[in-house]
Amino acid sequence: MIQNNIKGVGAKTSSWYNRRRYWNKNDIIRMKNIFESVKIEIALMALHVEKSDVKSLKENFQNLKIFCCLSLDRTDEHRSVAAADGGDLRITFVAGGTGGNIYPAIAIADELKCINPSIQILFFGTKNGMESTTVPSAGYDFASVPAVPLGRSFFSSEFLLLPFNLIKSMIESWKKLDDFDPHIVVGTGGYISFPVCLTAAIRGSNLVIQEQNSMPGIANRVLAIFADLIFVAFPSSVMYFPKNKCVVSGNPVRLSLLRYVSKAVAKLHFFPRAAKTWDSNVKVVLVIGGSLSANAINIAVLNMYYGMLLEHNNIFIVWQTGVEAFDEMESLVKNHPHILLTP
Repeated sequence: MIQNNIKGVGAKTSSWYNRRRYWNKNDIIRMKNIFESVKIEIALMALHVEKSDVKSLKENFQNLKIFCCLSLDRTDEHRSVAAADGGDLRITFVAGGTGGNIYPAIAIADELKCINPSIQILFFGTKNGMESTTVPSAGYDFASVPAVPLGRSFFSSEFLLLPFNLIKSMIESWKKLDDFDPHIVVGTGGYISFPVCLTAAIRGSNLVIQEQNSMPGIANRVLAIFADLIFVAFPSSVMYFPKNKCVVSGNPVRLSLLRYVSKAVAKLHFFPRAAKTWDSNVKVVLVIGGSLSANAINIAVLNMYYGMLLEHNNIFIVWQTGVEAFDEMESLVKNHPHILLTP
């Protein structure tokens, strides 16, 4: 199996330098053959490879939408082969702050578990962030580490305490990473991503970055120096990172969302009182303000939704208010069969 060819897999080493695992060209060819027709994301491909093999790896798997594309054409045979060659991998995900960072990580973890249930997964995040409830609800183990807030001003208390908070977070991260000893650390963003991923790099762990935004933040730009591979959602993002490490793969989507891929099923689920009256002229307005909500968007929709529904009986609104604003918006919005509010 491939894990037998990866140095140090399954065993802790005394030297942090020796923790890095390497693939040789034969391993890459074998993985290419195994997943030739499986259009799925798989973090097994993200194990650190020799620099000379990075280009070959990306070329072989570019058509498979590496690290983000989910597919319905998997077979049990593909899964069994992946499980056999995947081994007992341990993967750490670092995500926090907003749903835009957390849900892509969960999507990747779901796909990996689908391929190989024996993979061990541990999420890192902050104790009070939304990840502390979202991740366990998704069925994954969660470890909290101290956040490192960034001050908006050079003279703010957060900025002055930044070095101390960073060291504190990195010490805690080191302890928990040492206990779990992951083969791969995947950072998807958030304040917590920087100290944990930086610690992982110092330990010699294989580091992967998944960047959802067209313009990455400063944390990921710095971490890119230490990353083995960087998966970006947009081609325009490549200019901010070392090009030889980048793979343009799009953003991952949770498997749970595939339950409502049918329009008919979605209509019955989201608008049960009005679904039977739908015709070909129906238009759906989707309002998205992010997991932390966008106050300006919520106010704008609040001022216009009722008149819109009154004038157009063929319009339906799906309104994602954000967790913090949901209760307030729900109390202000009149009950209507053509509108669906969700956090």
